[in-house]
Amino acid sequence: MFMTHRISELSKSMNGKEVTLCGWVHEIRELGKLKFLLLRDSTGIVQITGKRGVTDDETYRAMSLPKESVVQVTGTVSENREARLGFEIVPKRIVNLNPLSTNIPFEVTGKVDAELDVRLNYRYIDLRRTESAAVFKIESTLANTFIEECMRREFVHIRTPSIVAETTEGGADLFSIDYFGRKAYLAQSPQLYKQLAVIGGLGTVFTITPVFRAEKSNTVYHINESTQMDIEMAFADHDDVITVLSEIFTAMLKAVKEKNVRDLELLNVNLEVPKVKVVTYTEAVDALNDNDVKMVFGEDFAREHEKALCRIYGDAVIVKEYPSAVRAFYSMPKEGDERLCNSFDLLYKGLEILSGAQRIHLPEVLIKSLKSKGLDPKEFEPYVNAMRCGAPPHAGWSIGLERLSMQVAGVENIREAAMFPRDRKRLTP
Repeated sequence: MFMTHRISELSKSMNGKEVTLCGWVHEIRELGKLKFLLLRDSTGIVQITGKRGVTDDETYRAMSLPKESVVQVTGTVSENREARLGFEIVPKRIVNLNPLSTNIPFEVTGKVDAELDVRLNYRYIDLRRTESAAVFKIESTLANTFIEECMRREFVHIRTPSIVAETTEGGADLFSIDYFGRKAYLAQSPQLYKQLAVIGGLGTVFTITPVFRAEKSNTVYHINESTQMDIEMAFADHDDVITVLSEIFTAMLKAVKEKNVRDLELLNVNLEVPKVKVVTYTEAVDALNDNDVKMVFGEDFAREHEKALCRIYGDAVIVKEYPSAVRAFYSMPKEGDERLCNSFDLLYKGLEILSGAQRIHLPEVLIKSLKSKGLDPKEFEPYVNAMRCGAPPHAGWSIGLERLSMQVAGVENIREAAMFPRDRKRLTP
């Protein structure tokens, strides 16, 4: 075996035990006859302490390897109150597993700042930064907890295609591709396929899938490939899935607070699990105007409105029953007032991270809605026909994983929460 332990598995109670560790040289410093090598792996950093004249000469020399060398260290755990962990490793052998043959492009320790573009160009180095790794460990907890919560409720895990023959939601923000001589597109959303699975009788389904939008945007909130966490529930309206959303969202934040303590500390984030507030669009518009934030009824919220609503109502706000004119064609009109529809958004810390709705399952209502959006029902004929085959009332939602991770981790640019982001300029690595 390359190693016997990860750094996080060590403790001062192992005093005198021989261990073999693998990782990267994080820092090296000398103090008189003492030499200190900080070894870093994916779980932490430990001090390796050698002494001239006591430590084997070859091992002592190896403690001067360049930073970011990848090494194997065999040594003995030794209790030391002055060491950050309360113990250190006294080395017996250090093996350079792959000598560096190029310069490391920037300082991993963070002592010298590096531009985000440079870090993204060398993401495989940037991930060695403890702060960058912390973001993706938090993101992992969020995604895993979403899956666990869905599985606990006995939802069916499905896969939806990323190559589609027609637009998913209408509009021009599509990446077109040649599909054996036919025009096809990268999917904007798993939306229609989730619905077909529910119509097929699977009850409640969920998926985690990439989606693609050809938006020509350069903001810190948008990327062109993102990851969506979706559910769709049969025999449900928007209020039913809002209840499930509140429970799953709260569970995801609680899991990060419990499992990612060290990562939150590295990012200087004091994560609180907020109570989810549910308000109508009408109530939200009134609240904004009452708080001197101008908002015209019938328009969609801008970023300033989203931030203001979280100041008014708290960090997590679900706004429901939007005007039909600003929502997707498949959103069910509100009974008694067709100007509004049974759709909703979740705003978290001033940013929209989720959208959802009760879907139109009645074919004639769906055709009417398509026409009102300037869409040709013939282009959606397979979808409309599915509604003719006993489609149940159903509803669902979709969380943007990168946006949620961005807000939880407290980073300012969504590209920091996408491991290999794709935007208008970035296609590599």
